[in-house]
Amino acid sequence: MSAEGSAGALSVNGSVGVPIETDAVIIGAGPVGLFAVFELGLLDIKAHVVDILDKPGGQCAELYPEKPIYDIPGLPVVTGQELTDRLMQQIKPFAPTFHLGQRIDALERLGGGRFRLVTDAGTQFATKVVVVAAGGGSFTPKRPPLAGIEAFEGKSVFYAVRRMEDFRGKEVLIVGGGDSALDWVLNLQPVANRLTLVHRRDEFRGAPHSVEKMRALVADKRMDLRIGQVTALHGDNGVLTAATVRAKEGEQRIACNRLLPFFGLTMKLGPVAHWGLNLDANLIPVDTAKFQSSEEGIFAVGDINTYPGKLKLILSGFHETALMAQAAYRIVYPGKKLLFQYTTSSSSLQRKLGVS
Repeated sequence: MSAEGSAGALSVNGSVGVPIETDAVIIGAGPVGLFAVFELGLLDIKAHVVDILDKPGGQCAELYPEKPIYDIPGLPVVTGQELTDRLMQQIKPFAPTFHLGQRIDALERLGGGRFRLVTDAGTQFATKVVVVAAGGGSFTPKRPPLAGIEAFEGKSVFYAVRRMEDFRGKEVLIVGGGDSALDWVLNLQPVANRLTLVHRRDEFRGAPHSVEKMRALVADKRMDLRIGQVTALHGDNGVLTAATVRAKEGEQRIACNRLLPFFGLTMKLGPVAHWGLNLDANLIPVDTAKFQSSEEGIFAVGDINTYPGKLKLILSGFHETALMAQAAYRIVYPGKKLLFQYTTSSSSLQRKLGVS
């Protein structure tokens, strides 16, 4: 699923080198990060959302999109993807900007109570509030055990798709059998010159409808499917020309100049560990009135934070975002009185939500 198809929410990458001025930057697009958009939006706080994954939803959408969740209030059962879709629909009135496939690598305090953040893609932000909703940390793609793959990374080998246009007219080789691999097979097949999917067995972990669409493309000879394992890469100076695939019938060299390996993800705290937040066992200690870290203006909600009695539940994260937003308002609008309102009775909140 491309980000552009997510419930109509705006999804773009910021201009490299030109700081984006915003009220808040939310790090993490999982359920808690998405609900933070809603709570901030009710208080007229505009947010940009950064996530290392290529689509919103965090663990729910990436690791168990079809796994049932039973403890979301009002929803007896909901899958990870359904919850993500509902949250994306809920935040649509606030038109958040998503910067997907990016990781916040640098954070520094500027004058005037603002922060400067920079992603690994060079996108810069100048913001008054930082909300860390990174779950257990950032997802880091697993590198395939292929000799010399590092030389191709960033040039011919990619672990996420930031711009589909970069793959237009290319010979694309995708490796994997989960939702990410199948999603990008379906999204890139129309733009690639030729696309080949390689998986170690003829069974797939992805959504059944995605598997059906992929097999239909193979049957129509609009893409190729190879059952086997990639064992070697070929090319020079970071320019990939082919990959060797070992299958039951022997080895085959497949021409390609773009490789997308989807071998799963590992969780790492990442650059957050170096932001001076007085970490406790790789978690961010917060108070339970504001859910603010040891640094004023930097908040932490969801599984990334810790405090006495903390429960790692989506429900808990939703509660934390509500209190965080109240505290963030006083930073974004210093000296302005905050009037507490209910969405059920406030005509101004209902206008923001488009339901009045």
